[in-house]
Amino acid sequence: MSAIDLVIPGRAKDLGGFEVSRVLPYAKRRTVGPFIFWDEMGPGTFAPGKGVDVRPHPHIGLATVTYLFKGEMTHKDNLGYEQVIRPGDVNWMTAGRGIVHSERTGDAARASGQTMHGIQSWIALPAADEDTAPSFHHHPKDTLPAMVREGFALTVIAGSAYGETSPVKTFSDMFYVAVEMNTDDTIEAPDYPERAAYVVTGEIEVSGERVKAGAMAVFAENAGAMVRACEPTRLMLLGGAPLDGPRHIFWNYVSSSEEKIEQAKADWRASAGETWTDGRFTLPPGETQYIPLPEG
Repeated sequence: MSAIDLVIPGRAKDLGGFEVSRVLPYAKRRTVGPFIFWDEMGPGTFAPGKGVDVRPHPHIGLATVTYLFKGEMTHKDNLGYEQVIRPGDVNWMTAGRGIVHSERTGDAARASGQTMHGIQSWIALPAADEDTAPSFHHHPKDTLPAMVREGFALTVIAGSAYGETSPVKTFSDMFYVAVEMNTDDTIEAPDYPERAAYVVTGEIEVSGERVKAGAMAVFAENAGAMVRACEPTRLMLLGGAPLDGPRHIFWNYVSSSEEKIEQAKADWRASAGETWTDGRFTLPPGETQYIPLPEG
């Protein structure tokens, strides 16, 4: 009996000239632990003068996690934080009751051109924390627990796994681990109720079933999940305790309450029609553009 309950293929999405592969949410599996959204960004190469320009947009009810393998990107939010993220660092942004941010290629990286590759995920907050104060925290690569085990390397990005705990503040019982494996290396997924492995590069085998790059293997509950690398492989392990109830998703909003999402829609429309100085949604310093609320 396979330890894999479901394999989710990535689906290509064009975000205005930059392609991502979207895995979560999926029709047959909306979440894995608190993970409710999963995009692999790139790899994509930008010529000199080109770059990522994600204009300011709002979030509620979630935390965003950015983790890069190549390239760099500048985060800017309406709390006043401006932070460049580079490979191996973690940007953890808690939206809570509401935050606005942009993500752009910085001037130096834009001038030289770069290859961008990484993972962006959303963590749904527990219902009791959905209205928490927004915040932003940057964790440099050298502050995260990293270890080499039997020839392969792993980093605990968030939560607890393999006897280590990340300094990233989380709101629920979870784990998020980056792994680099050589051919025939094996690793067992941490013991949590909900778990998955996303193959970034290479290929893995679990219970005789192979999973190629660009797909997420969701493990069956209470099944031993021993992962073998069929070739040199980069792997992301993720999961945790189940969410405390269903979540509604609209655009960049996640909430246990449809009413809160409708209010956030109205607040963004109102902000866009005014001077961006009132209410919970204001533009980051220096920004004048924004992404309008989509129809629907």
